[in-house]
Amino acid sequence: MKNLLKMAAFIFFTFVPNFFNAAVPENYIYTSSDDLQKIEKLIMRKDIGGVQIVYNWKSLETEKNIYDFSKIEHDLEYLTQLNKKLFIQLQDRFFEPQARYVPDYILKDKEYNGGLVPQFDNPGENKPIGNGWVTQQWNPAVQNRFQKLIGELAKKFDGKIQGINLPETAIDIEIKKDKTGFTCDKYFQAELDNLKYTRNTFKKSFVLQYVNFFPCEWENDHKYMSRLFKFAKENNIGLGGPDIVPNKNAQMKNSYPFFNQYKGNLSLVAMAVQEPTLTYKNPKTKKPFTKEEFVEYAENYLGVNIIFWSVESPWLKNS
Repeated sequence: MKNLLKMAAFIFFTFVPNFFNAAVPENYIYTSSDDLQKIEKLIMRKDIGGVQIVYNWKSLETEKNIYDFSKIEHDLEYLTQLNKKLFIQLQDRFFEPQARYVPDYILKDKEYNGGLVPQFDNPGENKPIGNGWVTQQWNPAVQNRFQKLIGELAKKFDGKIQGINLPETAIDIEIKKDKTGFTCDKYFQAELDNLKYTRNTFKKSFVLQYVNFFPCEWENDHKYMSRLFKFAKENNIGLGGPDIVPNKNAQMKNSYPFFNQYKGNLSLVAMAVQEPTLTYKNPKTKKPFTKEEFVEYAENYLGVNIIFWSVESPWLKNS
């Protein structure tokens, strides 16, 4: 009997990848590890299924080949006791000038060529463009170390966490001034390579890639977006993004139409309403988007299964 049940579960999770799609999007909270216990009341809500927590590379690999997963272990144990799920986001790009959260050896050792490059980011509506850093995943030496971290995480947490997601594809660097060997094709291939490696090592937990834009591309003119979605479907990989902004023009020229095209055909679609997302206004009402407007668009156009909500979301504060 046990073998039959195991076989049934295997068939269900292997051959019915879009089982999430039967219901409206599930609500998760998006936060940092240090704030977890401060928001226990929110986590304990009946309409919250779990928490997405961001962990940067440096916090997990303190020195070369020295890994410290104690924060994840603690958070997983804490959420499990509350009967909530954990989704981790592994962060290798950062949006503040002082944020250089990769291990020191990546910054200092010659083979990694500095490890990071400056990038620019628009943090929300009517807010100035800020600068931060992105890891040189197109540098094979850097990518090798990042993938080793992913492999170590899989050994420890595969099947225990709900899923792992890699951060957004959008970066904006000064290509003409670059001295790291960056090309848009190399960057795209590096993203696919990391995603494939993550899927091969995390065999039980969900694997999710945030996708919004690719450097050098607009309206799929390099076929990056279409190739990524095809790759994701063929490899049982979920896709998502850092922002649900209904009908936003830039997204409609890039990732959103593909989410609509692949609706119901991906293993998971999980997207976020982060703090910058909350700054956008509905052009019809001239007011910030409501929870109902986010959810309606996420469910009906994008095919979202999970929404990662900022703790600053008004509906969480007001109810």
